[in-house]
Amino acid sequence: MNSTKKNLCGALVFAALCVSLTGCPEEKHPAAAAQPAAASPAPATATAAPAAAPAASTPESQPAPAASTATQPATAAAAATPPAPPPPPPVMGFDDAVAKATHAVFTNAPPPEANAGMVVIDPLVDGMSGYQSKATQTIQDRITHIVKEEFPKYAVQSISPENLKKNPRVLVGTFTPVNAEMKTAGVRESYRFCLVMGDLSTGKIIAKSVARARIAEVDPTPAAVFNDSPVWTADPSIQAYIATCQASKVGDAIKSEYLDGLLAAALVSEAGDAYQQGQYREALDLYTTALKAPAGEQLRVYNGRYLSLVQLKRDEQVTAFRDLVDYGFRRNRLAVMFTFRPGSVRFATTNKLSSSYGMWLEQIASEAVAKKSCLQITGHTSPTGTAALNDNLSLLRAEYIQSRLEEDQPGLKKRTLAAGVGSKENIVGTGRDDASDELDRRVELKPIEACP
Repeated sequence: MNSTKKNLCGALVFAALCVSLTGCPEEKHPAAAAQPAAASPAPATATAAPAAAPAASTPESQPAPAASTATQPATAAAAATPPAPPPPPPVMGFDDAVAKATHAVFTNAPPPEANAGMVVIDPLVDGMSGYQSKATQTIQDRITHIVKEEFPKYAVQSISPENLKKNPRVLVGTFTPVNAEMKTAGVRESYRFCLVMGDLSTGKIIAKSVARARIAEVDPTPAAVFNDSPVWTADPSIQAYIATCQASKVGDAIKSEYLDGLLAAALVSEAGDAYQQGQYREALDLYTTALKAPAGEQLRVYNGRYLSLVQLKRDEQVTAFRDLVDYGFRRNRLAVMFTFRPGSVRFATTNKLSSSYGMWLEQIASEAVAKKSCLQITGHTSPTGTAALNDNLSLLRAEYIQSRLEEDQPGLKKRTLAAGVGSKENIVGTGRDDASDELDRRVELKPIEACP
């Protein structure tokens, strides 16, 4: 077929002509395929298609009946304009946003049966970092209060191995800073709150709601064990949790990756509570148990074990940190939260773990040599300050870490590459420059195949 005919066939405005030509390819514009010709009412002057052969049932491999061709240009033109996406939810006060999402989920969920009134909350997380925070903990308290007062058919319980055996309904939620377009990029203007209810007895998502909260009313300070954690990387278990909330709709099956990790999640939740309360021995036992559970090999488990050992002043903390480093290297990404002095490439001494920075660098360097890895070392900054200043500062910090690693292991010389990306790859992005967005001021180490 010559290019002129092909162009005529591909253009929706000439759809009526295309179906009458011999040899037109058997394809439709995606928008037109989604909107069959019968979807648009025929003009009063057109002859209706025979009832036995409506246009909507016409196979794609055959031309539509001639009687319906008069309607096709109008139909194609309408189909070429996709429906506008729904507007984002309005930005509300923090308490109002929590109440709105909670009421929507519990009102829209099918009424619980006699023994299905238990609902457990799998602790809510930041949708980018996977951290729990003072904000997410406050949300859980508010949900518990609202349900007790207004939805007496439900009983909110903590997530635990014992409660999971009863196949309850489960709440998951993310609380994520977003820009005006509801995206996690650029200047964050509000927090997007996603709340989902799943039914473990059926394995289905049964209710979902999304709300937005004013950013100024949110306290995003990480919970104790997350605030203290020295290492971050994208963790499959947290990604499965986030996807269960953000990438699901009512009627979907609960993601199997999430279900597989529920037992470990229950143990991690109990361990985090114990750490928060200063019960470090109990926290260590729970993290150690979680590590042995199905899908228990998680970054938050390794972080928790290390931090519990630090608090207990146990010698095994060095081995535990080495396990953290190995976990990151196996996943090809290791972000270490070194705290720097403002505008400086020197380490700050205010962080309670800063005295361990020397040991951290030694273990990272030793692991890189043992694995014969080449490393890309990338510095990051928060978004405050000019872009040029942040780019330069992030590079200088990466070069400082590079020099320290090569000092510990001279074998790493000529096997590391330092780079700075400023604030271009923020994970939190709020620009608060406090504990809540420390993850944006990180240094990442990534094994690379080719040495510089």
